[in-house]
Parts: sequence; C-alpha cells; structure tokens
Amino acid sequence: MASTPEENDNDSKLRSVSVDLNNDTSFMIDIPDALCERDKVKFTVHTKTTLGTFQKPEFSVLRQHEDFIWLHDTLVETEEYAGHIIPPSPPKPDFESPREKMHKLGEGEATMTKEEYTKMKQELEAEYLAVFKKTVQVHEVFLQRLSSHPVLSKDRNFQIFLEYDQDLSVRRKNAKEMFGGFFRNMVKTADEVIISGIKEVDDFFDQEKTFLLDYYNKIRDATTKAEKMTRTHKNVADDYIHFSATLNSLSADESTALKMYLLKLAELFEKLRKVEGRVASDEDLKLTELLRYYMRDIQAAKDLLYRRARALADYESSNKALDKARLKSKEVQQAEEHQQLCCQKFEKLSESGKRELISFKGRRVVAFRKNLIEMAELEIKHAKSSVSLLQSCIDMLKTN
Repeated sequence: MASTPEENDNDSKLRSVSVDLNNDTSFMIDIPDALCERDKVKFTVHTKTTLGTFQKPEFSVLRQHEDFIWLHDTLVETEEYAGHIIPPSPPKPDFESPREKMHKLGEGEATMTKEEYTKMKQELEAEYLAVFKKTVQVHEVFLQRLSSHPVLSKDRNFQIFLEYDQDLSVRRKNAKEMFGGFFRNMVKTADEVIISGIKEVDDFFDQEKTFLLDYYNKIRDATTKAEKMTRTHKNVADDYIHFSATLNSLSADESTALKMYLLKLAELFEKLRKVEGRVASDEDLKLTELLRYYMRDIQAAKDLLYRRARALADYESSNKALDKARLKSKEVQQAEEHQQLCCQKFEKLSESGKRELISFKGRRVVAFRKNLIEMAELEIKHAKSSVSLLQSCIDMLKTN
C-alpha cells in the first residue's frame, strides 16, 4: 500500500504539471491524498466552495478510477454539452512497469553487489512513487478543468460525484458494453470519413480542423521523442550506480593512495546519479506529461469538431428532405420543423464551439509557456549542480 500526503514544500509545487489555471476561489477541488491497493487506487477528493448549490462549504469523498470514467462518459453523452470540449478522462492507473522491473531486480540480485542492489531498488521505488503521483495528478486536473468550466461545473452528476459521501457503485463495463463502445467507435470512424466530404461553411472551423490534425501529429511525435529523452537520462542515472559500485569495489582492494581517489570518484558518481535522476523526473513531469495530456485534449477538441460536422450533415440532409417534401407536397410541416431544429442545433454548436476552441488555444499557450519556463529553470539548476560537483572533485584531486 502506498499513499501520497499533501506536499507543501516548494520543490513539490514546482514539479506539478499545470495544464489549466483556475483562480476562482469560490469553487476549488484538489486530491490531497490517495491509497493504492494493488491495481485499485482510492482518491480523496476534497472540495471547498462558497456556492449555494452545495450543502456544505467544505467536504471530502472517496472515489475510484471507474467513478471518474463514469463522470466523463455522462458528460460526453449529454446532448446539451455537444458544443463544449469535454476534458479528457484520466488514463487508467498502470503500475505494471515498475512492478515488473522490481520483479526482475529481485531475480538478478545474486549478480549484483549489495550496494548496487540497494541503490537500484531505491531508484525503482522512486519511479513507482513518481508514477503514483502522476496518476493522482491527472485525476485532479480532470476535476479542476470541470470546476473551472462555466457550464460543465454546474452539471448535476458532477455535483453528485463531489458531494455524495457514499460509494457511487459504478461497476466496470461488461463485455457486451465494451463491444458496444468499440462498435460505436467504428461507426464514428466510418462516419468521419463520410462527413469529411461535406463542404465547410465557416472558414474559422475549416482552419481549426486543419490546425488540430497537423498539431496532433506533431504533439504525438514530440511526445515520443520526449519519452526517449527521459529514458536516456534515466539510463544514465542507472549507469552511474554501476560506476560508483565498481569504483567502491576497486577501492576495497587498494591499500595505496589510489584508494582515496577511487572513493572520491565513487562518491562523485553517486551524487551525479541523484542529479541525473532529478533531470529525468523533471523532464517527464514538465514536458512529457504535458505533451501526453495535450494529445488527449486535442482529441477532445477534434471530437467537438466531429459533433459539429455531424450536426452540419444532419442540417444539410434536412434541407434536402424539406425540398423533397415540398416537391411532393407531403409532410411539409414536419419537414420544416425538423429542418428548423437541425438549423438551431447546428448554430448553437457553432457558437459555443467557437468559444471553446478560442479558449483552448489560450489555455494551451499559457500551459506550455509556464511549463517550458519552469523546465528550463530546472535544467539550468541541475546543470549548475553537475558542473559544481565535477569542479569540486577536480579541485580535490589536484590538491591531493
């Protein structure tokens, strides 16, 4: 079992990824604590508000990942929110990778020195904790995005999620429902191909569609390269463990003045390992995790464009149906009413969709600017630490 208490030190605040800024103190949500039991994580969702729609000004509830998915799905399925970007659902907690590494480490314990094994174990425990913290963070961001939204924040199911202090009894989807979801996605994919041939009537949305398709591909490529960069720094940190252990082992067989030099170099690599580990952690949180999030957020924006395109296709079909009804002089009134409903739906989606996409652009710029500045500052800090350690070691070796 693992837990993450609320952290107040400056370093932990600096390392949290910010994808949205919510300065509204009348409605604040955070996840100050969470418990991990095997593949199940229980999140403590804390709400503080001055809004009169809630029964208390401050309260907390326990929620599982399935509860977050239920909330997301209810928002997506609500017709009233079709013109809004629904914040992407948090990914399922996945601790399989660090557990598998820990298992392999246990199997290879006999081939390592005790010092190597201890340090590698510490690294894997730190990796597990980092994954756990990111899991908590993405679930917290999802709720904060909802609370900062002028429309979604007033959703009744959202209020129930936050305030109802009992188990929501949200069950996992059965095989039939999962197949149904897969089938709907297949239909949607085919539908997107069909409606892609419909001529766009608004230059703004035409430009946004082109931009989002291109931007998604670039973000995806950047994510892959950022993950590779982070892994490389992590591998360098792991290599430093072996360097340090080997130098310590060599010093044990030395009785000359060389022994001191070997010990100092071993100490240097151990300190460099910690710095390199922090570099990998900060790059993962400040850049890679941000890119991963915006891959999901761009997809949510593309889903909005799909819903609007679907409404446009329905509107054009209703126009053709109305022309046919007038030509045959049959069911003209019903066709006119249907055409008016389709027109109203399309115009409403276009109006709210334009606001959402403009807001998305501003939010994205703020988030990337903030995280890139913080990551650059951390890179400079870690580079200075590495240079200082190397210079101190050189000075010591020259002096002796």
